[in-house]
Amino acid sequence: MTYIKEYKEGNKFSGIYLCKSRQVLKTKAGKTYYSLILQDKTGVIDAKVWELNNGIEDFSEMDFIMTEGMITMFQGSRQVNVSRIRKAQEGEYDPAEYIPASKYDREEMYEELKKYIFSIGEPHLREMAEKYFVKDSDFVKRFKTHSAAKSVHHGFVGGLLQHTLAVTKLCDFFAANYPVLDRDLLITAAIFHDIGKMWEISEFPANEYTDEGQLLGHIFLGAELIGKEAALIPGFPEVLARELRHCILAHHGELEYGSPKKPALAEAMALCFADNLDAKMETMTEEYDKAEPTMQWLGFNRLLASNIRQSSGYLKKRTAQESVHSI
Repeated sequence: MTYIKEYKEGNKFSGIYLCKSRQVLKTKAGKTYYSLILQDKTGVIDAKVWELNNGIEDFSEMDFIMTEGMITMFQGSRQVNVSRIRKAQEGEYDPAEYIPASKYDREEMYEELKKYIFSIGEPHLREMAEKYFVKDSDFVKRFKTHSAAKSVHHGFVGGLLQHTLAVTKLCDFFAANYPVLDRDLLITAAIFHDIGKMWEISEFPANEYTDEGQLLGHIFLGAELIGKEAALIPGFPEVLARELRHCILAHHGELEYGSPKKPALAEAMALCFADNLDAKMETMTEEYDKAEPTMQWLGFNRLLASNIRQSSGYLKKRTAQESVHSI
């Protein structure tokens, strides 16, 4: 099969892909059309079905569909103009080919994260971290494959692990450069900051918000879990448990971004910066990956609130990589 990331403007689009979403919309003239998100393990692509004729057979969200069309560009991103669709039959596809995954080795990332856990000096914080991320094999298995988002950033297998490790590494850097920070508290908060996403978002291939996620959200779920776990560990200092929960509750920084509290501790502020930095850099990375290697301006990104552009140095690097891969 041809993977989504391999298509370029002007290419014929043909193959079996997962229909991640399907919306029935109308043009300004009142004509009905379909807006789709198609997915394979290399990513997603926006698709439009402008003509609903006999070539478009019946299908639903989360169906594997045989799709034909052409690749066009719209506002700096690739888009499929679909001409034919049929529902694929079992045996025509391998489901593993349609689940996007981290480009980094998950076992290597997990082993690196464990080193940070074992570096925590405060015994109660370390016991809590080890209980989940080392000793609970079922949790660890789920954690290694879970995504960190539905679609915003790190929305792929291993995304939660990749994001957690990146935030932890940034927090370790902050702790080494700002003596005001309690490293043990900050590292523990980094490791646990998005743990609530394990219950906020369902497993792949659905990767959708659960009832818990819709009603409570990962910030509350994470803070609640930490409060309960601290109460089960003999001698866990009450003030330390409050500080750890505060870091979780404040890690989005602003009330309008979903944080029940704004950072009141230096550790909470550092965690907020680390989380925001990694989220924005991954968002930029994913936008770059979807764009043509030679394209400079990529259009306005709503999440970054900016018209974004690939730097000349990065474009040269991408062009060189494309040349190597084409040999």
